[in-house]
This record gives sequence, structure tokens and C-alpha cells, in this order.
Amino acid sequence: MADNSQKMSYHAGEAKGQAQEKAGTMMDKASNAAQSAKESMQETGQQMKAKAQGAADAVKDATGMNK
Repeated sequence: MADNSQKMSYHAGEAKGQAQEKAGTMMDKASNAAQSAKESMQETGQQMKAKAQGAADAVKDATGMNK
């Protein structure tokens, strides 16, 4: 009887370990997705800043304020 109990305990521990591994993998994927989104937003922000600066310079050139 103890032998069967040990097997059940082993399998329960094994299942717990697999569940923890899956949870860790899911957390890693979520973290990677969040980091990717953050980097994408930073890049978009930099592009918008550059475009705004270019537009401001164009207005200054057109009005003669850049001299």
C-alpha cells in the first residue's frame, strides 16, 4: 500500500513541476511581448519627434526664421 502511495505522490510532484515550468514559460513569453511593445513604442516616439522637428525646421525655413 505504501508503494502505491509513493507512486501517487511522485506523480503529483511531477505534475506540479510541469505546471510550474509551463507557468514560467508563459511568464517569459509575456515579458518578451511587453519588452517588444515597449521598444516599438520608443521607436515610434523617436520617429514622431524627428518628424515634428523636421516640420518645425521647414516652417522656420519657409518664414525665414532659420537664419
